Formats: sequence, structure tokens, C-alpha cells
Amino acid sequence: MAAELVEHTYLPGHEGDLAEVHSFLEAHARSRGAAVAPRYLLVDEREGDQVELPEPMYRLLVQVAEALSAGRAVTVAPRSTVLTTQQAAEVLGVSRPTVVRLIDAGEIPSERPGTRRQVLLSDVLAYREKRRRMQYDMLEATAVDLADEGDPEEVAAQMREVRKVVAERRRSAR
Repeated sequence: MAAELVEHTYLPGHEGDLAEVHSFLEAHARSRGAAVAPRYLLVDEREGDQVELPEPMYRLLVQVAEALSAGRAVTVAPRSTVLTTQQAAEVLGVSRPTVVRLIDAGEIPSERPGTRRQVLLSDVLAYREKRRRMQYDMLEATAVDLADEGDPEEVAAQMREVRKVVAERRRSAR
């Protein structure tokens, strides 16, 4: 029974069945911690029909169960481990020329077995994680704690003033 390797989105549903699975996984995590024992099994209704689940598959199932029980949809999208620059752009949510610039700048390693560039999915995902980490670090560095700035009403009033000034500059520039 080979499953067709196409992208498919699963919507939340069957809350009763899902709640039972999710609560089992939560109870297990509370009682045994995050360490996964290598004895998770998929079991058929026939006695003796079972297969051991590897840890990455277990983690995947936990993540899917948590997302669905939180009312979120889950998309499974099989991908090749070697991508074209267009496929890498789709994964990163940027244009293909941007990916080419990232490759030329040495941000993402690539190979050129023929005339076209190829990148490894793992390298694209590593770059995406690095970029996210940098974005979060920048946000944290520029964050302002309202407690340090005094009265929140005064800060809000100052922000309204700044917006008015910016809007006026835009109108006068036209």
C-alpha cells in the first residue's frame, strides 16, 4: 500500500479520537519526561502485528497531534533532498533571484553538476533557521520595556504624535 507522494493538508477533526491520542502523549511526557524510550509501537488489530516507531517518527506524530488538537491544520509536503533554486525560493518564501544572490554570497552552499545550481534541503532549512534566529535577536535588541519608559499612556500619546508627523511628511512629499 504505497501512499502517493503529494502535498496534503489535514484539517482538525475527529476531536474525540484526537483528544485521546493527545492526552496519552501529554501524560506520557509528564510521567517519563521528554526522553523517548525506543519502544513506541504501531499495532494492528491482529495480535502480533506491530512495528517499532523510530524516535523522529514519534516526534512527528506528537507535533501533528498537538497542532491538530490546537485547531490548526497540518500540511505534509514531501520534498526531494536536493532542490532547484526555484524550489529553495519556495521553501524560504523569497524570489529565485534572491536565492541565487544568497548562493553567490556564500550564505547557502550549492553544487553545479551541470548548468543548473542545486542546493541541499538541509542547507536551505539551516539557513532559514539562522535567519529566523537573527530576526528574533534583532527584535529582542530593539524591544522597549514599557515599564522602563514610564506611563504607558504617555508612550501611546508620543507614538500617536510620531505617526501624525510621519503622515504629514508623506502628504507634503506628494
